[in-house]
This record gives sequence, C-alpha cells and structure tokens, in this order.
Amino acid sequence: MTGALSGILVVALEQAVAAPLCTSRLAAAGARVIKIERAEGDFARGYDHVVHGESAYFVWLNHGKESLTLDIKQASDRALLDAILAQADVFVQNLAPGAAERAGFGSAALRERHPRLITCDISGFGEEGPARDRKAYDLLIQCEAGLAAISGSPEAPGRVGVSVADIGCGMNAHAAILQALYERTRTGKGRGIAVSLFDGLADWMAVPLLHQDYGGRAPGRVGLNHPSITPYGAFPTADGRQIVLSIQNEREWKALCVALDRPDLAADARYGSNVGRCADRPALDATIAETMMTADAATWMDRLIAGGIACAPVSEVADLSTHPHLRRVAVDTPTGPAMIPAPPARWDGEVPALGAVPAIGQHDAALRAEFDPERQPVTG
Repeated sequence: MTGALSGILVVALEQAVAAPLCTSRLAAAGARVIKIERAEGDFARGYDHVVHGESAYFVWLNHGKESLTLDIKQASDRALLDAILAQADVFVQNLAPGAAERAGFGSAALRERHPRLITCDISGFGEEGPARDRKAYDLLIQCEAGLAAISGSPEAPGRVGVSVADIGCGMNAHAAILQALYERTRTGKGRGIAVSLFDGLADWMAVPLLHQDYGGRAPGRVGLNHPSITPYGAFPTADGRQIVLSIQNEREWKALCVALDRPDLAADARYGSNVGRCADRPALDATIAETMMTADAATWMDRLIAGGIACAPVSEVADLSTHPHLRRVAVDTPTGPAMIPAPPARWDGEVPALGAVPAIGQHDAALRAEFDPERQPVTG
C-alpha cells in the first residue's frame, strides 16, 4: 500500500514509549522517520530481551524507522541535526523537560528558522505549572491522575496492565500532527504542538471526574464489574473460568433471564430496572453466580451467545495469542523476524507491510552523507 504520508520527513528525538508510538504510526503511513538516538541507544531497547534478544517495547514501536546516533552536545552533531531539520516536515521530541531547548532545538526557535516545520513536544505535565520539570513515567501518571484509584479491586488500587498514559499521549500526538499537516496544506505554515501524559489521562478520566465534581463522589473500585450498571461484571463458572456479562437495557435483562433459565428473576419487581438491580446488587450477583456455577464456561458462552447476550470470557494473554480475530504482521529486527499485532486500521483489505526495526546507528553512514551540512543548500 502506498502510504498516505509518503514524502513526509519526520525527525524524532525520542525515547521510551509515547513519542515512539506516535512516530511508528507515522512511519506505518509511509512517512520517512529518522530516529535520533544516543550512542547507547533508546533506553527502551533494554527494557527486556524477550523477542529473541530484542525488547518487546522497542520491536512494537520502532519498525520502519532509520536510526541515527548523535550527541547533540557536540557542535558537529548539532549542525547535522539542524541540516536534517531544515528539510523536515515534522519534529517530535520527548526528552527531559527543557533539554531540547537547551541544546538549541526548542520548538519556537525551530519554527522561526523553518516556518513550514511542525513541532511536537511530548512531556509529563506540560510546559507550565509546578510539575513541569518532574520526571513522569506511565505508572506515576496513572497514580497522579487518579486512574489507579478507580482501577483494581475494592481492597486496593491497581495499575492498568498496559502503559495507557504513554499510549494515550502518543495517540494524541499522532492525531494532532495529522491535523497540523492537513492545516499546512491550506496555510503553508507549521504549528507548534504540545501534548502531555497527564493531559491525556485527565481527558480519559472525564466521567469519574464529572461524578466527583457534580455528584460529590467518584465511582469506587469494583474489580471486574461496572460501577453503575448491573449485571455487568465477571461471574464464575463450574470449570473455574469467569465470564463477563453486560446488560445494557431491560430487553437484554429479560433475554438474560431466559438464557439463565431463571424466569423468577424476570418476574421480580425489584429487578425491573437498572436502578433497582443496582440497589440490590450483592444479592442479585450472588444469585446469578450460583446459577452460572451449574455449567462450564464453554457451555455458558454457547448459551449466552445464542440468546443474544453480550458476554466475554476473562481470557489470559495465552488465549489472545491463539484468538481467531488476532491479526499479526511480520517485522524484521536486527536478530530476526518477529510477529506483532497488525495496525488497527484496515485499508480496503490490504495487509500492511511494515518496515524493519533498526539496529542502533544502523543508518549513521548513509544519513551523515545525505545530510552533510557542508553540502546542504540554505533554506528558510
């Protein structure tokens, strides 16, 4: 598939997860992404070594990029980076707060020199405020934004099991860059974008925050249950597995009673509305759990699906690995091919071909020759 962003040059002074996720999506859409690394490489390369020696995070987020090692404290490397930026369309950076500016690559100054350049600064808390200079990693932001307080079991807060603060921030950056690229087709000018991990999670926390601000109380931790809909949660079955039921309206509630072979529940006036079911939730949940313990998970899944009930097994990651709807694509890595989940968007049924994951500094020689500052024309 010819990428929609073919011809777009992205320079990424990036590390970890948020910025690499953003630029990996740009690369998958056909943009040329030059990833700037220190001599020791993006520290995400060392998070683990599970993909035959490569980091799972790095393989997932860095396919299709070129790796250039620079020390931007050195004048010659700063000159090379500036020469590349003179031809770039997008500059993304998520260094420590103020680091890019101190090195001479602050977004405002870059756009003065290169008016068509789109800059995207990714940070923990934003450019202003008392926390702007603090280190900010995913779990820290999950805790500070209140997400951990509404996750986990009633007994204790919990971390969402993937890096949602990083991922959400990278997605926000990606969307904003596409918006800026589209705007540039009309104005001819770049824009300065700033996104933060905290802002991204604060946005996703809108519903519990509105409950707190206008209802006086945020939803509590309910584990594998919905805080305000019943039955909407996990119930055990005879073989030790759990199934999540999701009932959204009274028609579905009556259908569930039929599937459970419990007409008495449908006739019980206490359960005629979601408000009533929530008011008597412990007793109702116990009754449903007792009923579902009479058969195994496979039997219940067949019965519930046949009855039009929204339901899902509580799966392990091993179950995802063999799930019939899991789409995978191959990417080359420095130590061999790896299969990763396919990009979520589907384009007319075409299977995307993703570029290789680069070794540290794999493209140093070629890029230094291509963008040699002494050979570059002067641009404005």
